[in-house]
Amino acid sequence: MAISNLIKQCVLRFSASFQEHRQDLSAVRLTQSQYLWLGSDETATIERLSVADGEQFTNHKQFRVTEFIDLPASEDEEIDIEGLAYDDYYLWLVGSHSYKRKKPKPDKSDAKNIARLAKIESEHNRYVLAKIPLVDGELIKSCPHPEKPKEQLSAAKLKLTKDSNILMAALADDPHLGSFIKAGIPGKDNGLDIEGLAVYQGRVFLGLRGPVLRGWAIILELELKNYQPDLLKLKEIGEGKQEYKKHFVWLNGLGIRDLCWHGEDLLILAGPTMDLDGVVQVYRLKDGVKLQENILNTPELVQEIPHGDRNDRAEGITLFEDISGVPSLLVVYDSPAPNRLVGDDSVIADVFQLG
Repeated sequence: MAISNLIKQCVLRFSASFQEHRQDLSAVRLTQSQYLWLGSDETATIERLSVADGEQFTNHKQFRVTEFIDLPASEDEEIDIEGLAYDDYYLWLVGSHSYKRKKPKPDKSDAKNIARLAKIESEHNRYVLAKIPLVDGELIKSCPHPEKPKEQLSAAKLKLTKDSNILMAALADDPHLGSFIKAGIPGKDNGLDIEGLAVYQGRVFLGLRGPVLRGWAIILELELKNYQPDLLKLKEIGEGKQEYKKHFVWLNGLGIRDLCWHGEDLLILAGPTMDLDGVVQVYRLKDGVKLQENILNTPELVQEIPHGDRNDRAEGITLFEDISGVPSLLVVYDSPAPNRLVGDDSVIADVFQLG
């Protein structure tokens, strides 16, 4: 096991429109060895940076998700983007699908803050699972497939319901997850909270930060198909014609913070389920593309990621070896420590060697 095997650091430089959100990065994916795509858990936009010299990413461009798919609520309401993935000329994104509990605020009295802790909300934009065509570094609403001209690529999202989407409806009666959904348990209270996304040949893998069940984390596997050009539905792929599969993984009691393919292995960024500082680790689930349903999996621990004191919480990982020249991961952080902030517009990400 490699411990804190830091190779180098990279500077991510954003334009003025995104400066405040450099401190709440929650998803990252490198594509075409030159474009770095990022998501924030406080916006309804996707950010693109371009590699400058292997240690800097600049030329920030922002894409409004609502330009490609219809959001269930105003774009002023966050999607809470927690995962980005790339597969066959599509950039995929997923919201947290979680309830949230109001936070205490320092300018309010104890009585008012205690009352805030009793308030639980469900925001409609958090239930977005979507794909957007990505060609030559640009997101496009619709275009021909670059390699299959007769095939049309179109932005599409999983069908929504009145309160959430059809995935949440399918999970409502699940023996492991249904009680958390029906009770409306917030994500940061070990409720259902999607934070990892990986896509392989059309198969969608969702990593759950919570719930963690007696130390076991869960990955959901989906297969989606268009039933309208801009809408996706779930295929029946699980036992008993379920519209999903479940994979249980032992991460020493941690939840899943991100997923990333390394060949046919699935890399898992794991961290605390609750809102606390704690161990952050990367695991390798060998032959992750061949996971069998309802099996207890024990992936290999390959890397420790340092964390700070109420800061430097690793939220996203992406392969970086095409740029670094060695097997490696780029890691971005939510709530970066002050020494990660560069000027008014930049933040530092880490690159770790991958064993």
